[in-house]
Amino acid sequence: MERLRPTTVRARATAGAVVVVAVALALASFALLGLLRADLLRNAERDAAQQAQTVAGLAAAGDLDRMRPAGLGADFVQVVNARGRVLRSTPNLAGLPALAPVTPLRPGTSFHTWRVRPLGGEHRQRVVQVTTQTPQGLVAVFVGTSLRDVDAADDTTTAALVVGGPLLLATVGFVTWRVTGRALRPVEAIRAEVAEIGDRDLHRRVPVPPTRDEVARLAETMNLTLDRLESSGIRQRRFIADASHELRSPITVLRTQLEVALAVRDQELWPELIGGALEDVERLQQLAADLLLLARIDAAQPVPAERLDLGGVVRDAVEARLGDRVPVRVSLAADVVVEGSGLWLARVVTNLLDNAQRFAAGRVDLTLRTVGGPRARTAVLEVADDGPGIAPEDRERIFERFTRLDDARSRDHGGAGLGLAIARDLTSHHGGTLTAADSPGGARLVVRLPVAPPAPDTALTPAPRVHTDR
Repeated sequence: MERLRPTTVRARATAGAVVVVAVALALASFALLGLLRADLLRNAERDAAQQAQTVAGLAAAGDLDRMRPAGLGADFVQVVNARGRVLRSTPNLAGLPALAPVTPLRPGTSFHTWRVRPLGGEHRQRVVQVTTQTPQGLVAVFVGTSLRDVDAADDTTTAALVVGGPLLLATVGFVTWRVTGRALRPVEAIRAEVAEIGDRDLHRRVPVPPTRDEVARLAETMNLTLDRLESSGIRQRRFIADASHELRSPITVLRTQLEVALAVRDQELWPELIGGALEDVERLQQLAADLLLLARIDAAQPVPAERLDLGGVVRDAVEARLGDRVPVRVSLAADVVVEGSGLWLARVVTNLLDNAQRFAAGRVDLTLRTVGGPRARTAVLEVADDGPGIAPEDRERIFERFTRLDDARSRDHGGAGLGLAIARDLTSHHGGTLTAADSPGGARLVVRLPVAPPAPDTALTPAPRVHTDR
C-alpha cells in the first residue's frame, strides 16, 4: 500500500483532484438519473391516472359501454371484477385474461410497473390501478402507459456518463498535472539552487518568480535567510580573524619575554620579566573568557528565568569595585524586578563601568529608574562619565566586536574591544537594548530591560556576589 501512494506534491495534488471530481461526478450522476427518471415517470403516471379515473367513473355509473379506446398517453385499458373476469378492454387486449391475479380489491389508486407480454414486453409499462364500487360490486380499472421514453432517456444518460465521466476525469487529471507542474516549477528551481549552495557560496541567491504569490514570497524569504546566513558567516570569519589577531599579540610578547628570561642570567631582572609575562597571561585569560562568553551567547543558550532585584545586582557590582581610580556615584530606584541571569546582568554592569572609568576624567554616574505604566514598565540603567564622549558616527560602531576608537588603541589603555559588544549581546539576550545616548559632556550608555510582572508569591533570587581581578 505504501508503494501505491503518490510521493510527490504534484502527484498527490493530481490524485486528490481526480478523486474529488470522481466522487462529485458519481453523486451528481446518481442525482441526475434519479431526478430524470422521477420526472418522466411522473409525466407518464399523470396521463394514465387521468384516463383510469375517467373509466372508473363510467364503471361506477354502470356505463362501461361508453368506454372509449385508449387515448393519448395510454397503451391499454382493462376492467376486471372481483372474481377476475375481464369486463372491458381495449382491442389490443381483446380476448386475453386479466393481466394479473386479482387480490381482494379495496377502493383506491395504486401504481405498478409490469412487462405486459401481449404488448411485446420489450418495454416496461407503468400501470395505474383504480378500484371503485359499481352496481355489480368492486371492479379494478387497469390503465398502462409505456416507459419506453423513460428507458431510452435512462440508457442515453447512462451511456453519456459512462463515456464522458472517464474523459472528464482524464481532463481534470491532465490539467491538474500541468497546472501543478507549472506552479511547482519555481519551487524546484529554488530547491535546486539551495542544494548547490555550500558554506562558501552564501553569496548566491535563489531565483524569484515574477508572480506575486506564495512561491514568490517563499523565494524572497529564502533570500532574506541567505542574507542573514551570509552576514553571519562574514561576521564569524571576521570574528575569528580578529580573535586570532588579538591572541597573537600577547602570545608573541609572552614568548619574547620568556625567551629573554631564559637568555638573561641576571636573577635581579627575572621578577620584572616574570611579572610582565604574568600580565600577558592575565590578558590572555581575560580574552579567552570573553571569547567563550561570546560563543555561548552566539549559541543562543536560554537565559535562566530567575526573578532578580536589579538594584541589588547593580549595588553588588559597584561594591566589588571599591578603590577604583574614579569613584561611582549611584542612584538606584527600589523594587525594580527583572527576569534573567544575575551573573550575566552583573557582567553588563561591570563592562559598562569598566568602559566609563577608562575614559572618565573624574566622575562616573550610575542611575537606575523605571519608566512606563503599571502594566508595561521598563527598567532604565544609565552609566555616564565626564570623558571625551562618543561622536555620533561612532555610537553604533563601539558595540561591534574588537572595535576600539583611535584614542583607545593602545594595549595598556584600550583592552580587546569586547566589553561593550558583550554588554549589548547580553542585554539583547534578556530582551532589552543597549544604546549610546546624547550627553552634554562625556558619554552616556543606556540599558533598557523589561520589568517582570508582579508575582507576590514568588521569592526574589538574591543578587550574586561579583568578584573581579582588579
